[in-house]
Amino acid sequence: MAKATFAAGCFWGVEAAFQQLPGVTATAVGYEGGKLDNPTYQDVCTDRTGHAEAVEIDYDPDKITYEKLLEAFFSLHDPTQLNRQGPDWGTQYRSVIFFHSPEQESEAKQFIARQTTEKRFAKPIVTQVVPAETFWRAEEYHQKYLEKRGALSCHV
Repeated sequence: MAKATFAAGCFWGVEAAFQQLPGVTATAVGYEGGKLDNPTYQDVCTDRTGHAEAVEIDYDPDKITYEKLLEAFFSLHDPTQLNRQGPDWGTQYRSVIFFHSPEQESEAKQFIARQTTEKRFAKPIVTQVVPAETFWRAEEYHQKYLEKRGALSCHV
């Protein structure tokens, strides 16, 4: 098993989309990249903790590659929007790839470079590529939020 962590706006829809990918064995939503230990949703929503709403993914690299996860990540949100996705705004909604190994870092940066060279997006990609640190699991009511409500997706 391997781990990947992505932030692409509101974590509910992002988690739901990653759950559907064959080879993804588990997902959790939470907060990463900030300076407060054990933040709550209310803390993160103040836009003062530095955390992003993130999805941590466990996956089987024999069934799905990291590149396929990157493709999904970039298809799930607009990586050219700084600190927002759709109607949601603030640094907690920024686009981030939290890498867990030097290989993931290299692959993510190469992927972004290819997207830029191929002009896949009309504006520059603002996605950050930073080391994974502590992933703080969000409150239980956020886990598999859309699934619990019988929804397949949200506005993301």
